[in-house]
Amino acid sequence: MPIARHSLHDEVVTRVRDMIIEGTLAPGARIHEGQLGVTLGVSRTPLREALKFLASEGLVDLVASRGAVVRSFTPKDVRDMLDVLATLEAFAGRLACREATDGEIAEVRGLHDRMKERYAVRDRLEYFKLNQQIHSAIQRLSGNAALEAAHASIQSRLKRIRYIGNQEPQKWQDAMDEHETMIRSLEARDGEALAQVLTLHMERTWDRVKATL
Repeated sequence: MPIARHSLHDEVVTRVRDMIIEGTLAPGARIHEGQLGVTLGVSRTPLREALKFLASEGLVDLVASRGAVVRSFTPKDVRDMLDVLATLEAFAGRLACREATDGEIAEVRGLHDRMKERYAVRDRLEYFKLNQQIHSAIQRLSGNAALEAAHASIQSRLKRIRYIGNQEPQKWQDAMDEHETMIRSLEARDGEALAQVLTLHMERTWDRVKATL
């Protein structure tokens, strides 16, 4: 379906990002601008701007001889990034429990409840987007801008990898259970409990995705 012309750049970025996350544009695949432009109903200029933006997020490589290519990662790349995310998220969790206002914690609860609704109807892509918003929100509530920026840089690169971790029903259920523990720990302002479950969540994310890499 062609994209409506309002907020064209954001719409193109979102659509192409979703295609990468869902695997329609596979890791390592060259992105054919002409074909993709026809699919989205846009010219090459906004598409190229969108690809440049996605390159800045780490989802696309711009290669001189090939054009835009969907970024692929080795298993070691993924494990290394998840290890760093575990450290960043645990640190942010402790700070968020100390620094966040009750209203800010309530907003994260709202995201969690919406994610839970998407889980109930197995709307995997919208569930995933809300999931990512929750992880980002905890970073923001830490009050540490440098921490938030470092986390965002790595999280954006792992979108496709994190998405495939929910392919199997039991793995998805386990991830949902971990998020339930996260939100309860945040509401209780138990920084150590939140740090522990966030670390466990990253470790189990590796277990959920390693066989597919």
